[in-house]
Amino acid sequence: MVTLSYRLLALIALIFTMGTASVAFSQAAKQGPVVYLAQVDGMIDLGLAPYIERVFAEAQREGAAAVVLQINTFGGRVDAAVQIRDAILKSPVQSIAFIDTRAISAGALISLAANAIVMAPGGTIGAAMPVQSSGGESTAVGEKTVSYVRKEFSATAESRGRDTLIAEAMVDADVVIPGVTDRGKLLTLTTAEALKVGIADFEAPTLALTLEKLGLKDAQVVETSVNWAEEFVRFLTNPIVSSLLVTIATLGIILEIRTPGFGIPGALGITSLGLFLYGHWIVKLAGVEELLLAGLGIVLLLVEAFVLPGFGIAGILGLLALLAGLMMSTLGEGFTMDSLFLAAAQVGASLAAAIVISLLLLRFLPKTKIGRQLVLDTGLTAKQGFTSEPLSDHALVGKTGVAMSVLRPAGIAEINGKRVDVVSDGGYIEAGQPIKVDHVDGNRIVVIEILQGQTQFGDRQ
Repeated sequence: MVTLSYRLLALIALIFTMGTASVAFSQAAKQGPVVYLAQVDGMIDLGLAPYIERVFAEAQREGAAAVVLQINTFGGRVDAAVQIRDAILKSPVQSIAFIDTRAISAGALISLAANAIVMAPGGTIGAAMPVQSSGGESTAVGEKTVSYVRKEFSATAESRGRDTLIAEAMVDADVVIPGVTDRGKLLTLTTAEALKVGIADFEAPTLALTLEKLGLKDAQVVETSVNWAEEFVRFLTNPIVSSLLVTIATLGIILEIRTPGFGIPGALGITSLGLFLYGHWIVKLAGVEELLLAGLGIVLLLVEAFVLPGFGIAGILGLLALLAGLMMSTLGEGFTMDSLFLAAAQVGASLAAAIVISLLLLRFLPKTKIGRQLVLDTGLTAKQGFTSEPLSDHALVGKTGVAMSVLRPAGIAEINGKRVDVVSDGGYIEAGQPIKVDHVDGNRIVVIEILQGQTQFGDRQ
């Protein structure tokens, strides 16, 4: 009887399991295939590439039937378009470019990378000659840049079985195609023209009709959007923001080197530098080499500021390494001399701005109320054993004392029984050595070492 009951329960469980599986299978069949939809609109920048890469990776992981790129853009950065192009070509998921109005410049390269190109009525594609933007104006680039971009278009078209000459004519006005475009005219195709030359596969006014013609009528469309992290990266890699971060980072480092201790300028500089490198690391502009160069530059500058007196080899090498790391972080793959000069100009302008601002701050900030709170103030240090004598009347000039710490060149000395922040006159002074106040420069007490046997006049300790 017990054996019969066990068999009956097992039979009921088997029927229940088969019924559940059948329901799940019928629901899956009813839902049909899954299609992911990604928006490629507005300016194509470096922050857009991680978004497209994430969509294709998620679509592949979920077994989606296709990824539709709904494109409406006047273009953007070439390196960003190349990253997106690579992500599309490398993905095993079917890609569909639905050109909803226009795919100009970088948008044309992204469209050519898709398995299928569908254009809405009145759409356009092409006009992809690279230009260099500076100060709100666009100028023509050199032949090397044009040649590189032309071959990127040609290789992309070739990989999808499209006419490579048509793709090259979108980039180079010197490409001649009889009956299509003449010399000196950059190729831009309307929807009808793109269908005629075989660049577009078919015309469809809506996404629904596009999916229907591709056999995905009952597909479940999963709409995607840029998340907050990708928006943050797009913000950090914006040319204006990245230039501002470089300026703030350089300014903070300069002010930190010129003032004793470690405070707000240093923290602000390092934070800005970290944000700049982080944003460019995410979009694959900054790699290990760039991070190592920038880190080495910071270390050498710190060595110059706190270990070695003056400004010598370590400081120069540190500045060069930092600038090289920042410049390389603004260059994409396949960079040319045009992009190299543009990166140098961007970093150079940020550096020049930082130097000018730092000179103004170092000159006028100590005279302001806020500036006096950031530096050693005599009124705040009397109870702590530091001198309370005003530095402006040169009361300490000529007085002698002992170096309480190593002066290289900044450090602490004891004068008149009080601990005072001092700076050596360019030399290295060991702790315990007798010193003399040579002069007072603003808020700096400049001292010199008293050599053994040297005759001194004035106050003695």
